[in-house]
Amino acid sequence: MRKVYFSYSLVLIGLLVLAALGGCAMTPKPPKPDDQLSWALQPEPPPTNGSIYQVGRDVALFENPVARHIGDTVTITLNESTAAKKSATTNTAKSTNQALPGISVLGKAVTIKGNPITSASIDDSSKFAGTGDSAQSNSLTGFITCTVTRVLPNGNLYIRGEKWIGINQGSEYVRLSGVIRPIDIAPDNSVPSLKVGAANISYGGKGALADANNQGWLSRFFNSPWTPF
Repeated sequence: MRKVYFSYSLVLIGLLVLAALGGCAMTPKPPKPDDQLSWALQPEPPPTNGSIYQVGRDVALFENPVARHIGDTVTITLNESTAAKKSATTNTAKSTNQALPGISVLGKAVTIKGNPITSASIDDSSKFAGTGDSAQSNSLTGFITCTVTRVLPNGNLYIRGEKWIGINQGSEYVRLSGVIRPIDIAPDNSVPSLKVGAANISYGGKGALADANNQGWLSRFFNSPWTPF
């Protein structure tokens, strides 16, 4: 009876697995949206039943045609320049001199073969000198056109953009994301990068030139803080 019950259990489990696989095969997966455009899509406005007014598509008669809605573009003028310098100097010195007289018994020092055995002296000195100097500067200029991906509740615009430039045997890219105020948008639909809040700007490259300019993994290891020397 145990063998028959066990066989029926295996058959039942196999039928359930086949049914689950068949259901997964019969249910088609929804197509994935294009990653490059999905974040810029704007939801469809509600039907207006023939009205000439559409929600979110109003036109201001006394304002410049600048970025206001999701999907609009705005040009960011990159003019980043940073400079930092730091120096530190530390000097410390310490010395200790202490003499401990020996024990006297009846006015005489305790000695062994004429050498005092209870007297001692301490003489210690230490000195430390350290100095450090660090300087760094960066500069980035140019233009990048970003897309409005979100309109915040207070009216500010969250923008995001990327630019790739292929040059000879490599390619370079600029990425930018952040928050801008509509009042900071110039009549030519541009905003300086210094007025981008929560800005995340990155610049880099790929290709033969970028690879030749990078250290190998062994060199990076010996220059890392993990090196014990």
